[in-house]
Amino acid sequence: MIPMAHIQLTDNEIAAALAVLKSGALRQGRQCEAFEQEFAQKVGAKFAVTCANGSASLHLAYLALLEPGDEVIVPSFTFIATASMVTMSNAKPLFCDVDPETYLLDLQHAETLVTGRTKAIAPVHLFGNACDIEAVTAFARKHELAIIWDAAQAHGATFQDADVGSFDDVVSYSFYPSKNMFVGEGGMICTNREDLYDKMRFLRTHGQTGKYLHTMLGLNYRMTDVEAAIGREQLKRLDDMLALRRRNAGMLNQALAGIDGITPQRITPGCRHAWHQYCATIDPAVFGCDRDTLGQRLGERGVATGVHYPRGLHQQPIFKDLYGEFSLPHTEALTETIIALPVHHGLTEEQVIEIITAIKNIRG
Repeated sequence: MIPMAHIQLTDNEIAAALAVLKSGALRQGRQCEAFEQEFAQKVGAKFAVTCANGSASLHLAYLALLEPGDEVIVPSFTFIATASMVTMSNAKPLFCDVDPETYLLDLQHAETLVTGRTKAIAPVHLFGNACDIEAVTAFARKHELAIIWDAAQAHGATFQDADVGSFDDVVSYSFYPSKNMFVGEGGMICTNREDLYDKMRFLRTHGQTGKYLHTMLGLNYRMTDVEAAIGREQLKRLDDMLALRRRNAGMLNQALAGIDGITPQRITPGCRHAWHQYCATIDPAVFGCDRDTLGQRLGERGVATGVHYPRGLHQQPIFKDLYGEFSLPHTEALTETIIALPVHHGLTEEQVIEIITAIKNIRG
């Protein structure tokens, strides 16, 4: 079976983790500090803060920027943490529809959501496809909103030749095992604002600003030095992993362009996609079968697939209970037609050809 993800540590990454384990210095320490400095330099940000996971990185950013009762515009077509961490910060997510081709937050719909309580917007660089950062920044300035960029799936993505991690106000990353960079569990927050950097560092460690001195309420969201050591080694090979993902995506794009009824995600102009996931929509009337049937038939041919995501956040039971029921048509259409194909850096060219051949044979 050709898998959806390639989760394999190199000898150097294993050795780095073992060195920390042998040292006994396991908690957040020198490895985390070095990882922060190296990651910030890599993406072009002034500051970076390690933390326990991607959800924690969002939660820390929201806690640093929001007051109870504030509102945050979030895309409905994304992973739940983008919105749930807003709610966990005693604020309210405003669910926004997305563009049906890029799958990214629709600023025209966002215009209809802004109220006097709206304080931030949380655009997601979904699957590694960067948002139109200029347009989002102009929107945020117009409405005096802070921006929390969710880059959990976008390690190495760029917009107009600048890494997505370099933009204001805050950029949130995840190092979950399926991501372009993975350490097991882990997260990173980048910012160019020293005030936010300091606040998020203190929030990460129980609000402690000196030894046993707590000047704010906080959480235990620390990363371990074991994870940071792996992350430092992974950072060295990120560009190589991205090059393989981009090669694989290029092969898929070229082949699928000649197959009617299957439409890959449209790349934002000016973006260099990071290809965490390779997603496309299926038109069953043209392709000859629906998304679920295609996934089943590919599985029978040894090709794993996924559905990201089978429902919008506004369709999740918890959010319907909290905020009521309403419709977002583009999001809902995507949940019924989208399919994810393998694109990860562990694929060989022969395996990509195998995926393409299987799709062509199913299409007929």
